[in-house]
Amino acid sequence: MSENSNKNQNKKRPNLMPGQGKPKFNIWWVVAPLALLFVGYYLLNNSLNQTKKLNYLAFFEAVEDKEVDSIVVVSNRGVAQVYMTKDALSIEKHKASRKTPSFGGVKLPNYTVEFGDPKAFEEQLKTAITSNSPQTKLVFDRQDEGFMDLLLSILPFVLIIGIWLFLMKRMSGGGAGGGGGQIFNIGKSKAKLFDEKTDVKTTFKDVAGLEGAKEEVQEIVDFLKNPEKYTSLGGKIPKGALLVGSPGTGKTLLAKAVAGEAKVPFFSLSGSDFVEMFVGVGASRVRDLFKQAKEKSPAIIFIDEIDAIGRARGKSNMSGSNDERENTLNQLITEMDGFGTNTNVIVLAATNRADILDKALMRAGRFDRQIYVDLPDVREREEIFEVHLRPLKKMENELDTAFLAKQTPGFSGADIANVCNEAALIAARNGKKAVGKQDFLDAVDRIVGGLEKKNKLITPSEKKTIAYHEAGHATVSWMTEHAAPLIKVTIVPRGQSLGAAWYLPEERQIVRPEQMLDEMCATMGGRAAEKVIFNKISTGALSDLEKVTKQARAMVTIYGLNEKVGNITYYDSSGQQEYSMTKPYSEKTAVIIDEEISKIIEEQYHRAIKILSENKDKLTQLADILLEKEVIFKDDLERIFGKRTFVKEEAVSLKSSTRPILNGSKPTDEEE
Repeated sequence: MSENSNKNQNKKRPNLMPGQGKPKFNIWWVVAPLALLFVGYYLLNNSLNQTKKLNYLAFFEAVEDKEVDSIVVVSNRGVAQVYMTKDALSIEKHKASRKTPSFGGVKLPNYTVEFGDPKAFEEQLKTAITSNSPQTKLVFDRQDEGFMDLLLSILPFVLIIGIWLFLMKRMSGGGAGGGGGQIFNIGKSKAKLFDEKTDVKTTFKDVAGLEGAKEEVQEIVDFLKNPEKYTSLGGKIPKGALLVGSPGTGKTLLAKAVAGEAKVPFFSLSGSDFVEMFVGVGASRVRDLFKQAKEKSPAIIFIDEIDAIGRARGKSNMSGSNDERENTLNQLITEMDGFGTNTNVIVLAATNRADILDKALMRAGRFDRQIYVDLPDVREREEIFEVHLRPLKKMENELDTAFLAKQTPGFSGADIANVCNEAALIAARNGKKAVGKQDFLDAVDRIVGGLEKKNKLITPSEKKTIAYHEAGHATVSWMTEHAAPLIKVTIVPRGQSLGAAWYLPEERQIVRPEQMLDEMCATMGGRAAEKVIFNKISTGALSDLEKVTKQARAMVTIYGLNEKVGNITYYDSSGQQEYSMTKPYSEKTAVIIDEEISKIIEEQYHRAIKILSENKDKLTQLADILLEKEVIFKDDLERIFGKRTFVKEEAVSLKSSTRPILNGSKPTDEEE
């Protein structure tokens, strides 16, 4: 064979791990032949047992009448096999044995005769043949039963062992499941390894927004690429970085991009992968994980949802005992301490509950850095939209990413990906060839409000109440300065709500009391409209009451915005109050808090009633349009109320100065 053909065969052959090309041993390779042998032996014995038995006296009569062709005497079994002549088989009394039975081409006897004493039977048979039927052939045989008896004796044990191995294989993770497929490998790590040459293809170009977080993790990439740059100056490579942020903000994607940029092996697993029903398995998996990472260093270990094992110790149960989860956490802390400065293994972890993590895990030397991944602002959302719009077939000159970013305040990166996917599904459902602007607006409505239920049965009086309720929200929000401006109002049921209103909230970093009060007033506008128009209220304001109660309670107990309670907060950022059975304030203070919460809500409710009473004719006009069209937009409110005169502040981007501000002092005018 030529050298070129060898090369071609090598190209076609996949890269195999040591021992991977060899066929795996299967217990059924042994069980199946034994079972077939047993079945064949059973069928043969069954055929022999079905042979007609001949009476002892009738047998000697047949011998004397010269009807027997041959006799095979099996002395150790006490059986004689009788083969009749052709003339004898034509006689009526031998009609049942006329058709000679056979099994697998082997001729079977026509009759079998059982005897007692072998010696007496042999002598009697020889005498009968010699005197009456000398042409009859007599054969003495001895069948060896050792192998079949041994087989039949061990076959039940083989079957039991085979069934036991099969059950153990299924219990340990099933089938040909690699390292976790055998019960003895249950302590092995379940981390999925992404090879830097084939699997890890995500880079920072695929991560839109998150500029601040990307700057911090870029330094980790530099550590892995050029460790000598830092160790030569006496510095130590960080051992871990914790990504903290809301769900869907891109923590996992950011960690994967770090591995793609650094071009190193990337071990990915979840915190729950360490948890198992067997004692000590979690700690064993931690040891195996770090052992594999050290062997492939430089490498990255990424533990998603680390709060599954990193929760503060002694807080998870009433007894305070050290359970299996705490043993796993202890082993993780020990392994992170055991890293040397030259191992080049960095641990990345992600969580949205950093407040409940154990303090020992968070200290410097383990997770040296905490990187906060916040929800994207309007500029970052625009970049995220550009990433997710690339694979979509969209209409030209119709999709404005800046417009879409403004329509999705508070959306995370995962939410924006869901919007793009939902828009494509809506366009395909409507038979369009490309995705347009209206498809994205419908997708936002679908995600925020739920699916439209146009066929829901609503009485005319209920529909009128819903129309005035939603018109009340729209009117009060339009007439108050700090409430979010209205975009759209509908009385078509969506999800669990009978009506809905869409607002475009201002993206603030801090919130003042007057802003919170205006939002509460606009929220109470629905119930206030029912009171002004019908002089009755209904249960339709449940979600509104829940919202304003939470806002008022936050003003009083968290942000210290109530004069009577004072500048006090009962919020605990460490999360330890979750396990406390007592309140952090006295019963007297609890009464004051309840009174102040009720006072704030009632003041905004009566304020909304006053605004609607002063604009009752415009409220009625807006509700009539809503009853007629079922959906109204910002333009309809501008025709009735006129344009809003409130000046909106434009947000500016803050960039850090190259010169640090020490001791909290502000720069002078010249420095600015």
